[in-house]
Amino acid sequence: MANAINWFEIPASNFSRATSFYSTIFATELSIQNIMGNQMAFLPSTDGGVGGAICHGDFYEPSDKGTIPYLNGGSDLSTVLSKVEEAGGNVVMPKTQISEEIGYMAVFHDTEGNRIALHSPN
Repeated sequence: MANAINWFEIPASNFSRATSFYSTIFATELSIQNIMGNQMAFLPSTDGGVGGAICHGDFYEPSDKGTIPYLNGGSDLSTVLSKVEEAGGNVVMPKTQISEEIGYMAVFHDTEGNRIALHSPN
């Protein structure tokens, strides 16, 4: 097993608001599809890399409890984190060093109320 995670889904109660939020903080367009009756907006990933999507449907309920996905903050997560509040989210934990070897993390609530983390080496 190369990675413990091979896919993740971030629930959205307001799909348009959520896709706008993630498009803004990552400065990219998200590809949107309807799959099995659910709306899905795919976050950027490379071939063979771990992927995920913003998802809306009866099966999905946003929460700030439970599992916390760590999204790639790039070379310095400050760039992504600086866009969270202007996009409608709120920073729960500012950029914090985990260790010199592991790098940095930050935690935010998205527009849907999900607790999401960022990780970067710098």
